[in-house]
Amino acid sequence: MAVTTCLTWMQEKKLQNCLEGKQFSLLYKASVHDFSPEDLLQRCCNQGRTLTVIYTDDYIIGAYMLGNCQRENPVSIVLFAFQETEISRCEIGPCTPVQFIKSSSLYEYHSEFKINLHLKTVTMNSNVIKKLKLPESPQISFQECEVFRCEDILDTRKMKGVTELRESLLSDIRTHKPFRDLVHQIRILLLGPTGAGKSSFFNSVKSVFRGHVTHQALVGAGPTRISEQYRIYSVKDGKHGKSLPFILCDSMGLDEDEGMCMGDILYMLKGHIPDRYQFNVKKPITPGHGNYIDFPLLKDRIHCVAIVFDANSVENLSNEMVAKIKRIRREMIKYGVVHVVLLTHVDSMDLIRKGDLIDVYRCVPVKLKLEAVHRELGFALSDILVVSNYTSEWELDPVKDVLILSALRQMLWAADDFLEDLPLEETDIRGKYFKCAREENEYVSPSHY
Repeated sequence: MAVTTCLTWMQEKKLQNCLEGKQFSLLYKASVHDFSPEDLLQRCCNQGRTLTVIYTDDYIIGAYMLGNCQRENPVSIVLFAFQETEISRCEIGPCTPVQFIKSSSLYEYHSEFKINLHLKTVTMNSNVIKKLKLPESPQISFQECEVFRCEDILDTRKMKGVTELRESLLSDIRTHKPFRDLVHQIRILLLGPTGAGKSSFFNSVKSVFRGHVTHQALVGAGPTRISEQYRIYSVKDGKHGKSLPFILCDSMGLDEDEGMCMGDILYMLKGHIPDRYQFNVKKPITPGHGNYIDFPLLKDRIHCVAIVFDANSVENLSNEMVAKIKRIRREMIKYGVVHVVLLTHVDSMDLIRKGDLIDVYRCVPVKLKLEAVHRELGFALSDILVVSNYTSEWELDPVKDVLILSALRQMLWAADDFLEDLPLEETDIRGKYFKCAREENEYVSPSHY
Protein backbone atom coordinates (compact mmCIF):
# COMPACT_ATOMS: atom_id res chain seq x y z
CA MET A 1 0.00 0.00 0.00
CA ALA A 2 1.43 3.37 -1.03
CA VAL A 3 2.30 5.84 1.72
CA THR A 4 0.82 9.28 1.02
CA THR A 5 1.43 12.69 2.51
CA CYS A 6 -0.98 14.65 4.69
CA LEU A 7 -0.16 17.85 2.77
CA THR A 8 -2.93 19.19 0.59
CA TRP A 9 -2.04 20.04 -3.01
CA MET A 10 -2.13 23.74 -2.16
CA GLN A 11 0.13 23.34 0.88
CA GLU A 12 2.62 21.27 -1.10
CA LYS A 13 2.64 23.81 -3.94
CA LYS A 14 3.22 26.72 -1.56
CA LEU A 15 6.12 24.87 0.06
CA GLN A 16 7.57 24.08 -3.36
CA ASN A 17 7.40 27.74 -4.28
CA CYS A 18 9.19 28.67 -1.05
CA LEU A 19 11.91 26.17 -1.92
CA GLU A 20 12.36 27.38 -5.51
CA GLY A 21 10.32 24.67 -7.16
CA LYS A 22 11.68 21.53 -5.51
CA GLN A 23 10.01 18.16 -6.04
CA PHE A 24 9.07 16.21 -2.90
CA SER A 25 9.49 12.44 -2.45
CA LEU A 26 8.10 11.04 0.80
CA LEU A 27 10.78 9.09 2.71
CA TYR A 28 9.32 8.78 6.20
CA LYS A 29 5.89 8.99 7.82
CA ALA A 30 5.86 8.53 11.61
CA SER A 31 2.39 6.97 11.82
CA VAL A 32 3.50 4.30 9.32
CA HIS A 33 7.20 3.84 10.08
CA ASP A 34 6.97 4.44 13.86
CA PHE A 35 7.71 7.56 15.93
CA SER A 36 11.35 6.56 16.18
CA PRO A 37 14.28 8.99 15.69
CA GLU A 38 16.55 6.11 14.68
CA ASP A 39 14.11 4.95 12.01
CA LEU A 40 13.79 8.53 10.71
CA LEU A 41 17.56 8.98 10.49
CA GLN A 42 18.04 5.60 8.88
CA ARG A 43 15.51 6.35 6.15
CA CYS A 44 16.47 9.97 5.55
CA CYS A 45 20.23 10.35 5.98
CA ASN A 46 22.34 10.50 2.82
CA GLN A 47 19.26 11.34 0.74
CA GLY A 48 20.37 14.86 -0.12
CA ARG A 49 18.38 17.84 1.09
CA THR A 50 15.29 16.97 3.12
CA LEU A 51 12.16 18.70 4.37
CA THR A 52 10.67 17.63 7.71
CA VAL A 53 6.98 18.49 8.16
CA ILE A 54 5.23 18.51 11.55
CA TYR A 55 1.41 18.54 11.78
CA THR A 56 -0.19 20.13 14.86
CA ASP A 57 -3.86 20.82 15.51
CA ASP A 58 -3.62 24.44 14.37
CA TYR A 59 -0.73 24.75 11.96
CA ILE A 60 2.03 23.00 10.04
CA ILE A 61 5.75 23.46 10.75
CA GLY A 62 8.45 22.64 8.20
CA ALA A 63 12.23 22.32 8.58
CA TYR A 64 14.26 22.39 5.35
CA MET A 65 17.91 21.32 5.59
CA LEU A 66 20.21 23.43 3.42
CA GLY A 67 22.61 20.56 2.80
CA ASN A 68 22.84 16.80 2.54
CA CYS A 69 21.15 15.13 5.51
CA GLN A 70 23.91 13.28 7.40
CA ARG A 71 23.89 12.35 11.09
CA GLU A 72 26.87 14.40 12.18
CA ASN A 73 26.98 16.98 9.38
CA PRO A 74 26.01 20.47 10.68
CA VAL A 75 23.83 22.39 8.22
CA SER A 76 21.64 25.47 8.39
CA ILE A 77 17.90 24.90 8.52
CA VAL A 78 15.05 27.04 7.18
CA LEU A 79 11.91 26.78 9.30
CA PHE A 80 8.41 27.37 7.91
CA ALA A 81 5.08 27.79 9.68
CA PHE A 82 1.72 27.48 7.88
CA GLN A 83 -1.21 29.29 9.47
CA GLU A 84 -4.15 29.04 7.08
CA THR A 85 -2.74 30.58 3.87
CA GLU A 86 0.11 32.57 5.43
CA ILE A 87 3.67 31.24 5.58
CA SER A 88 6.30 32.57 7.97
CA ARG A 89 9.94 31.55 7.81
CA CYS A 90 13.29 31.95 9.55
CA GLU A 91 16.75 30.39 9.37
CA ILE A 92 18.47 28.63 12.26
CA GLY A 93 21.60 26.60 12.86
CA PRO A 94 23.85 25.17 11.81
CA CYS A 95 23.12 21.93 13.64
CA THR A 96 23.20 18.21 12.86
CA PRO A 97 20.12 16.04 12.26
CA VAL A 98 20.91 14.14 15.46
CA GLN A 99 20.81 17.41 17.42
CA PHE A 100 17.46 18.63 16.19
CA ILE A 101 15.80 15.18 16.15
CA LYS A 102 15.87 14.61 19.92
CA SER A 103 16.22 10.89 20.57
CA SER A 104 16.37 10.77 24.38
CA SER A 105 15.95 12.78 27.51
CA LEU A 106 19.75 12.86 27.89
CA TYR A 107 19.84 15.77 25.43
CA GLU A 108 19.74 19.08 27.17
CA TYR A 109 17.78 21.69 25.29
CA HIS A 110 20.28 24.21 24.02
CA SER A 111 19.31 24.70 20.40
CA GLU A 112 16.69 26.85 18.75
CA PHE A 113 14.51 24.00 17.51
CA LYS A 114 14.08 20.35 18.53
CA ILE A 115 11.71 17.53 17.57
CA ASN A 116 10.98 14.81 20.11
CA LEU A 117 9.35 11.94 18.26
CA HIS A 118 8.80 9.81 21.36
CA LEU A 119 6.86 12.56 23.13
CA LYS A 120 5.44 13.96 19.86
CA THR A 121 6.49 17.48 20.78
CA VAL A 122 8.38 20.34 19.14
CA THR A 123 10.42 22.72 21.29
CA MET A 124 11.43 26.21 20.13
CA ASN A 125 13.01 29.18 21.81
CA SER A 126 11.18 32.49 22.06
CA ASN A 127 13.12 34.09 19.19
CA VAL A 128 12.06 31.37 16.73
CA ILE A 129 8.46 31.47 17.95
CA LYS A 130 8.38 35.22 17.34
CA LYS A 131 9.86 34.95 13.83
CA LEU A 132 7.41 32.22 12.86
CA LYS A 133 4.52 34.27 14.30
CA LEU A 134 3.35 31.37 16.43
CA PRO A 135 1.52 31.57 19.78
CA GLU A 136 3.84 31.83 22.78
CA SER A 137 4.41 28.23 23.82
CA PRO A 138 7.89 26.72 24.15
CA GLN A 139 6.56 23.20 23.58
CA ILE A 140 3.98 22.20 20.96
CA SER A 141 2.35 18.79 20.60
CA PHE A 142 1.96 17.24 17.14
CA GLN A 143 0.13 14.29 15.62
CA GLU A 144 2.21 13.44 12.55
CA CYS A 145 5.73 13.87 11.20
CA GLU A 146 6.82 13.38 7.59
CA VAL A 147 10.19 13.75 5.88
CA PHE A 148 10.64 14.37 2.15
CA ARG A 149 13.63 14.22 -0.14
CA CYS A 150 13.82 17.52 -2.08
CA GLU A 151 15.03 17.36 -5.67
CA ASP A 152 15.11 19.74 -8.61
CA ILE A 153 12.00 19.21 -10.73
CA LEU A 154 13.98 19.81 -13.92
CA ASP A 155 16.79 17.37 -13.36
CA THR A 156 19.05 16.05 -16.14
CA ARG A 157 16.87 13.01 -16.80
CA LYS A 158 13.68 15.02 -17.22
CA MET A 159 15.36 17.66 -19.38
CA LYS A 160 16.62 14.87 -21.64
CA GLY A 161 13.01 13.70 -22.06
CA VAL A 162 11.85 17.26 -22.79
CA THR A 163 14.56 17.70 -25.42
CA GLU A 164 13.61 14.42 -27.09
CA LEU A 165 9.93 15.41 -27.14
CA ARG A 166 10.83 18.78 -28.63
CA GLU A 167 12.73 17.13 -31.48
CA SER A 168 9.86 14.73 -32.11
CA LEU A 169 7.34 17.59 -32.32
CA LEU A 170 9.60 19.55 -34.65
CA SER A 171 9.84 16.52 -36.95
CA ASP A 172 6.07 15.94 -36.88
CA ILE A 173 5.32 19.54 -37.86
CA ARG A 174 8.02 19.76 -40.51
CA THR A 175 6.71 16.65 -42.25
CA HIS A 176 3.00 17.35 -41.77
CA LYS A 177 0.88 16.83 -44.89
CA PRO A 178 -2.56 18.49 -44.90
CA PHE A 179 -5.46 16.11 -45.47
CA ARG A 180 -5.38 14.62 -48.99
CA ASP A 181 -2.98 17.40 -50.01
CA LEU A 182 -5.98 19.67 -50.56
CA VAL A 183 -3.72 22.61 -49.68
CA HIS A 184 0.03 22.97 -49.31
CA GLN A 185 -0.17 25.04 -46.12
CA ILE A 186 -2.69 25.05 -43.29
CA ARG A 187 -3.94 28.58 -42.64
CA ILE A 188 -4.50 29.37 -38.93
CA LEU A 189 -6.20 32.60 -37.83
CA LEU A 190 -5.32 34.12 -34.45
CA LEU A 191 -8.26 35.97 -32.88
CA GLY A 192 -8.69 37.38 -29.40
CA PRO A 193 -8.83 40.42 -27.14
CA THR A 194 -6.20 43.12 -27.40
CA GLY A 195 -3.06 42.13 -25.47
CA ALA A 196 -3.97 38.43 -25.24
CA GLY A 197 -0.75 37.30 -26.93
CA LYS A 198 -1.68 36.70 -30.60
CA SER A 199 1.37 38.39 -32.12
CA SER A 200 3.57 36.97 -29.37
CA PHE A 201 2.42 33.46 -30.29
CA PHE A 202 3.46 34.00 -33.90
CA ASN A 203 6.82 35.37 -32.75
CA SER A 204 7.24 32.36 -30.46
CA VAL A 205 6.49 29.85 -33.20
CA LYS A 206 8.90 31.58 -35.56
CA SER A 207 11.53 31.68 -32.81
CA VAL A 208 11.38 27.92 -32.28
CA PHE A 209 11.92 27.17 -35.97
CA ARG A 210 14.45 29.96 -36.48
CA GLY A 211 16.58 28.72 -33.59
CA HIS A 212 16.66 31.99 -31.65
CA VAL A 213 14.15 34.46 -30.22
CA THR A 214 12.67 36.75 -32.87
CA HIS A 215 10.19 39.63 -32.74
CA GLN A 216 8.94 40.09 -36.31
CA ALA A 217 5.40 40.97 -35.26
CA LEU A 218 5.15 44.09 -33.12
CA VAL A 219 3.79 43.42 -29.64
CA GLY A 220 2.00 45.90 -27.38
CA ALA A 221 1.65 46.00 -23.62
CA GLY A 222 -1.61 45.55 -21.73
CA PRO A 223 -4.65 46.93 -23.58
CA THR A 224 -2.54 48.86 -26.10
CA ARG A 225 -3.47 47.82 -29.61
CA ILE A 226 -0.52 47.35 -31.98
CA SER A 227 -1.85 45.07 -34.74
CA GLU A 228 -4.24 47.11 -36.92
CA GLN A 229 -3.28 45.29 -40.09
CA TYR A 230 -4.19 41.80 -41.18
CA ARG A 231 -0.89 39.96 -41.51
CA ILE A 232 -0.37 36.60 -43.18
CA TYR A 233 2.90 35.03 -42.04
CA SER A 234 4.56 32.04 -43.66
CA VAL A 235 7.21 30.55 -41.37
CA LYS A 236 10.46 29.11 -42.70
CA ASP A 237 12.42 26.23 -41.22
CA GLY A 238 15.56 28.09 -40.26
CA LYS A 239 16.72 31.33 -41.81
CA HIS A 240 17.09 29.98 -45.34
CA GLY A 241 14.98 26.84 -45.12
CA LYS A 242 11.79 25.98 -46.94
CA SER A 243 8.39 27.22 -45.86
CA LEU A 244 6.69 25.07 -43.25
CA PRO A 245 3.26 23.50 -43.88
CA PHE A 246 1.30 26.22 -42.06
CA ILE A 247 0.58 29.94 -42.21
CA LEU A 248 -0.31 32.07 -39.18
CA CYS A 249 -2.70 34.97 -39.73
CA ASP A 250 -2.47 37.76 -37.16
CA SER A 251 -5.49 40.01 -36.72
CA MET A 252 -6.56 43.16 -34.94
CA GLY A 253 -7.54 42.73 -31.29
CA LEU A 254 -11.16 42.34 -30.22
CA ASP A 255 -12.62 45.10 -28.03
CA GLU A 256 -16.01 45.49 -26.40
CA ASP A 257 -16.87 48.60 -28.43
CA GLU A 258 -14.23 49.03 -31.11
CA GLY A 259 -11.84 46.55 -32.66
CA MET A 260 -12.59 44.42 -35.68
CA CYS A 261 -16.03 44.46 -37.23
CA MET A 262 -17.90 41.18 -37.42
CA GLY A 263 -17.99 41.53 -41.20
CA ASP A 264 -14.19 41.56 -41.34
CA ILE A 265 -14.04 38.34 -39.33
CA LEU A 266 -16.45 36.55 -41.65
CA TYR A 267 -14.56 37.70 -44.75
CA MET A 268 -11.27 36.57 -43.19
CA LEU A 269 -12.71 33.11 -42.60
CA LYS A 270 -13.75 32.89 -46.26
CA GLY A 271 -10.39 34.15 -47.57
CA HIS A 272 -11.53 37.49 -49.00
CA ILE A 273 -9.06 39.68 -47.05
CA PRO A 274 -5.46 40.04 -48.32
CA ASP A 275 -2.21 40.43 -46.43
CA ARG A 276 -1.57 43.92 -44.97
CA TYR A 277 -5.20 44.96 -45.19
CA GLN A 278 -5.71 47.96 -42.89
CA PHE A 279 -8.69 47.42 -40.60
CA ASN A 280 -11.27 50.17 -40.23
CA VAL A 281 -13.07 49.89 -36.89
CA LYS A 282 -16.01 51.84 -38.30
CA LYS A 283 -16.47 50.03 -41.59
CA PRO A 284 -15.74 46.42 -42.60
CA ILE A 285 -14.31 45.45 -45.95
CA THR A 286 -16.95 44.88 -48.65
CA PRO A 287 -17.01 43.41 -52.18
CA GLY A 288 -15.69 46.01 -54.57
CA HIS A 289 -13.06 47.27 -52.14
CA GLY A 290 -9.72 47.67 -53.90
CA ASN A 291 -8.08 44.86 -51.90
CA TYR A 292 -11.08 42.51 -51.71
CA ILE A 293 -10.36 39.00 -53.03
CA ASP A 294 -13.43 38.16 -55.13
CA PHE A 295 -12.84 34.46 -55.71
CA PRO A 296 -10.68 32.98 -52.94
CA LEU A 297 -9.44 29.43 -53.37
CA LEU A 298 -9.44 26.80 -50.67
CA LYS A 299 -5.82 27.69 -49.88
CA ASP A 300 -6.90 31.27 -49.11
CA ARG A 301 -9.55 30.27 -46.60
CA ILE A 302 -9.01 29.87 -42.86
CA HIS A 303 -8.74 26.20 -41.92
CA CYS A 304 -8.49 26.63 -38.15
CA VAL A 305 -9.11 29.54 -35.75
CA ALA A 306 -7.21 29.91 -32.48
CA ILE A 307 -9.05 32.21 -30.07
CA VAL A 308 -6.33 33.61 -27.83
CA PHE A 309 -6.81 34.67 -24.20
CA ASP A 310 -4.45 35.67 -21.41
CA ALA A 311 -4.79 32.88 -18.84
CA ASN A 312 -4.53 35.42 -16.03
CA SER A 313 -7.48 37.55 -17.16
CA VAL A 314 -9.76 35.22 -19.12
CA GLU A 315 -12.12 34.90 -16.15
CA ASN A 316 -12.43 38.69 -15.94
CA LEU A 317 -13.76 39.30 -19.43
CA SER A 318 -16.60 41.81 -19.58
CA ASN A 319 -20.11 40.66 -20.40
CA GLU A 320 -19.82 42.48 -23.71
CA MET A 321 -16.61 40.64 -24.63
CA VAL A 322 -18.08 37.27 -23.64
CA ALA A 323 -21.12 37.99 -25.81
CA LYS A 324 -18.87 38.95 -28.74
CA ILE A 325 -16.79 35.78 -28.39
CA LYS A 326 -19.92 33.63 -28.29
CA ARG A 327 -21.29 35.37 -31.37
CA ILE A 328 -18.04 34.80 -33.25
CA ARG A 329 -18.09 31.17 -32.20
CA ARG A 330 -21.65 30.75 -33.50
CA GLU A 331 -20.57 32.14 -36.87
CA MET A 332 -17.58 29.78 -37.01
CA ILE A 333 -19.82 26.82 -36.24
CA LYS A 334 -22.27 28.01 -38.92
CA TYR A 335 -19.52 28.04 -41.54
CA GLY A 336 -17.98 24.80 -40.31
CA VAL A 337 -14.65 26.36 -39.28
CA VAL A 338 -12.87 24.41 -36.56
CA HIS A 339 -11.57 26.43 -33.63
CA VAL A 340 -9.53 26.01 -30.48
CA VAL A 341 -8.73 28.20 -27.48
CA LEU A 342 -5.15 29.22 -26.77
CA LEU A 343 -4.38 30.35 -23.22
CA THR A 344 -1.15 32.35 -23.02
CA HIS A 345 1.00 33.47 -20.06
CA VAL A 346 0.35 30.20 -18.24
CA ASP A 347 3.80 30.49 -16.67
CA SER A 348 2.76 33.64 -14.78
CA MET A 349 -0.31 32.08 -13.15
CA ASP A 350 -0.31 31.86 -9.36
CA LEU A 351 1.55 28.84 -7.96
CA ILE A 352 2.89 27.81 -11.38
CA ARG A 353 6.62 27.26 -11.69
CA LYS A 354 8.72 26.24 -14.65
CA GLY A 355 8.78 22.61 -13.54
CA ASP A 356 4.97 22.47 -13.71
CA LEU A 357 5.08 23.22 -17.44
CA ILE A 358 6.45 19.73 -18.16
CA ASP A 359 3.03 18.20 -17.38
CA VAL A 360 0.98 21.37 -17.40
CA TYR A 361 -2.43 19.85 -18.11
CA ARG A 362 -2.25 17.86 -14.85
CA CYS A 363 -1.44 20.97 -12.83
CA VAL A 364 -4.37 21.89 -10.57
CA PRO A 365 -4.43 25.67 -11.28
CA VAL A 366 -4.37 24.96 -15.02
CA LYS A 367 -7.11 22.34 -14.75
CA LEU A 368 -9.26 24.82 -12.82
CA LYS A 369 -8.59 27.49 -15.44
CA LEU A 370 -9.60 25.16 -18.27
CA GLU A 371 -12.79 24.24 -16.45
CA ALA A 372 -13.59 27.95 -15.96
CA VAL A 373 -13.16 28.66 -19.69
CA HIS A 374 -15.30 25.64 -20.53
CA ARG A 375 -17.98 26.77 -18.10
CA GLU A 376 -18.05 30.47 -19.05
CA LEU A 377 -17.46 30.33 -22.80
CA GLY A 378 -18.64 26.84 -23.73
CA PHE A 379 -15.49 25.51 -25.39
CA ALA A 380 -14.75 21.80 -25.02
CA LEU A 381 -11.96 21.03 -22.54
CA SER A 382 -10.10 19.10 -25.24
CA ASP A 383 -10.08 22.24 -27.43
CA ILE A 384 -8.32 24.44 -24.85
CA LEU A 385 -4.54 24.65 -25.26
CA VAL A 386 -2.01 26.41 -23.05
CA VAL A 387 1.32 28.00 -23.96
CA SER A 388 4.03 30.19 -22.54
CA ASN A 389 5.09 32.70 -25.20
CA TYR A 390 8.50 34.28 -25.54
CA THR A 391 7.96 37.84 -24.34
CA SER A 392 11.08 38.97 -22.49
CA GLU A 393 13.52 36.09 -22.91
CA TRP A 394 16.70 36.20 -24.98
CA GLU A 395 17.28 32.45 -25.16
CA LEU A 396 15.06 29.56 -26.23
CA ASP A 397 13.77 27.21 -23.54
CA PRO A 398 13.00 23.55 -24.45
CA VAL A 399 10.14 23.43 -21.94
CA LYS A 400 8.42 26.44 -23.53
CA ASP A 401 9.15 25.08 -26.99
CA VAL A 402 7.30 21.85 -26.20
CA LEU A 403 4.16 23.76 -25.15
CA ILE A 404 4.28 25.97 -28.26
CA LEU A 405 4.88 23.06 -30.64
CA SER A 406 2.25 20.85 -28.96
CA ALA A 407 -0.37 23.59 -29.37
CA LEU A 408 0.63 24.14 -33.01
CA ARG A 409 0.40 20.44 -33.78
CA GLN A 410 -3.11 20.29 -32.27
CA MET A 411 -4.11 23.18 -34.56
CA LEU A 412 -2.78 21.32 -37.60
CA TRP A 413 -4.73 18.24 -36.62
CA ALA A 414 -7.88 20.33 -36.11
CA ALA A 415 -7.42 21.88 -39.57
CA ASP A 416 -7.17 18.41 -41.06
CA ASP A 417 -10.56 17.64 -39.51
CA PHE A 418 -11.92 20.77 -41.23
CA LEU A 419 -10.52 19.72 -44.61
CA GLU A 420 -11.78 16.16 -44.23
CA ASP A 421 -15.26 17.41 -43.42
CA LEU A 422 -15.54 19.71 -46.45
CA PRO A 423 -18.24 18.88 -49.02
CA LEU A 424 -16.75 17.34 -52.15
CA GLU A 425 -17.68 20.31 -54.32
CA GLU A 426 -15.64 22.60 -52.07
CA THR A 427 -12.53 20.45 -52.27
CA ASP A 428 -12.41 20.04 -56.07
CA ILE A 429 -11.35 23.63 -56.58
CA ARG A 430 -8.98 22.92 -59.42
CA GLY A 431 -11.56 20.91 -61.40
CA LYS A 432 -14.23 23.55 -60.99
CA TYR A 433 -11.83 26.28 -62.06
CA PHE A 434 -10.75 24.49 -65.24
CA LYS A 435 -14.37 23.66 -66.08
CA CYS A 436 -15.36 27.32 -65.88
CA ALA A 437 -12.29 28.31 -67.89
CA ARG A 438 -13.10 25.85 -70.68
CA GLU A 439 -16.64 27.18 -70.85
CA GLU A 440 -15.23 30.67 -71.33
CA ASN A 441 -12.60 29.41 -73.85
CA GLU A 442 -9.79 30.62 -71.63
CA TYR A 443 -6.44 28.97 -71.07
CA VAL A 444 -5.39 28.65 -67.47
CA SER A 445 -1.76 27.85 -66.72
CA PRO A 446 -1.30 25.14 -64.10
CA SER A 447 1.38 27.35 -62.58
CA HIS A 448 -1.45 29.60 -61.35
CA TYR A 449 -1.80 27.17 -58.52
